[in-house]
Amino acid sequence: MTPPLSNTERRTDDRARTGQTFHRDAERKTFEHTEPDSDSGVQRTREATVCVVGLGYVGLPLAVGFGEAAFDVIGFDVDDEKVDTLQDGVDTTGDLSDEQIEESGVTYTADPTTIQEADYVFVAVPTPIDRDGHPDLDYVESAARTVGSNMTAGTTVVLESTVYPGATREVLMPALEESSGFDAGEDFFVGYSPERATPGDEEHGLADVVKVVSGQNEAVLNDVAALYESIVDAGVHRAASIEVAEASKVVENTQRDINIAFVNELTMALEEMDVDAHAVLEAAGTKWNFHDYRPGLVGGHCIPVDPNFLAYRAEQSGFTPELIHAGREVNESVPAHLAEITIKALNRCHKTLCNSRVLVLGLAYKPNVDDIRSSKVSNVIAQLEDYDVDVEGYDPHADNEMAREAFGIEMQDQLLYEGFDAVMVATPHDEFAALDLEAVAADLAEQPALIDVTGAVDEAAAAKAGFVYRRL
Repeated sequence: MTPPLSNTERRTDDRARTGQTFHRDAERKTFEHTEPDSDSGVQRTREATVCVVGLGYVGLPLAVGFGEAAFDVIGFDVDDEKVDTLQDGVDTTGDLSDEQIEESGVTYTADPTTIQEADYVFVAVPTPIDRDGHPDLDYVESAARTVGSNMTAGTTVVLESTVYPGATREVLMPALEESSGFDAGEDFFVGYSPERATPGDEEHGLADVVKVVSGQNEAVLNDVAALYESIVDAGVHRAASIEVAEASKVVENTQRDINIAFVNELTMALEEMDVDAHAVLEAAGTKWNFHDYRPGLVGGHCIPVDPNFLAYRAEQSGFTPELIHAGREVNESVPAHLAEITIKALNRCHKTLCNSRVLVLGLAYKPNVDDIRSSKVSNVIAQLEDYDVDVEGYDPHADNEMAREAFGIEMQDQLLYEGFDAVMVATPHDEFAALDLEAVAADLAEQPALIDVTGAVDEAAAAKAGFVYRRL
């Protein structure tokens, strides 16, 4: 491999990238760059190469999408083990297939010098929050420094990670400039396109959801939009600015967080009134403009995280978003409320808490995925253990060893009900849709309880089977 150029060499190598034009080669489905040669002035053409930095549930489908569209694609990640797995043709996300990984043509690597081969670099790294609920953009800054240290002049860098409005210009861009020695807008270009990945949802993959796209100027915007249009069948939305695109992502999930918080609080209030909240929502839903949200645990990488990005930026600007904070507080209180519901159900069954055993079905943060990293089921379990309740888990999708370590409970390899006083259907995977309630009740201890977090189980059938039934 050709050794990477120094910053000075790359800076002087080709500053004529501004003013480049692009056209589609319909047969090969690749972009080609037509750019002026800095020495001769003659137009020269070359095919575009794409690099995706960060091969998680966002970056890997993006890399495969470009690969399936016949682009030359480099998939870069700092995790050597992940790269080795992908090189063996094995999907590491659960949302693609091994066949797609193997046939996409993506070159998977942990070698950062390969970034110098790319014309476009897409950064898709995690953006968590810290213990204080503030955005942690260390991964973005680190990725930017890696990219900047290796990219060549004329590269376009597009951030896909969720950030607060202004972060692309304030965090990504300066890190790129400092590590490369280049000037943004002159030697390299920057865009932002928020990811809209929905793990476990086959109907809303990369190609099926409109892509919001932005650029530091109109030329970059149109260039990046055209690139995305080549892989997103649903089309793109050209945002008015990078800040608009950044804000649109956090607003999407903040809206969902607040709406779910409303029905969660409503459910708790109606419970005190001895009114069936699910029946109320069903009745209210008959109006044409009623929005259908259901109570539940709010976990995952987006909905419980993104409101913090918006609140953080608002408070930096001198505004306190009280409704956003209130919604977060309500949704964070749900695990404790579920534990309380479970305790009351066990008492109703005349169980002694310190001798009670609860089997939790489903520990992932949403149905039919294996991701337990940001599941609020762990909070429910922790609350139950505070009452000295013995908890065991079963999840047909999650890795048992990881679950044991993350949740601190025993995990079943095979679903067994004997000896338990209650069953909690926490995450309604498809495998739990056809539970034989009478057979389950017969295997449990006398007078069992069934805690149905999402209302996935028929209440009448549960009561008929002999359960004390409770739901959120």
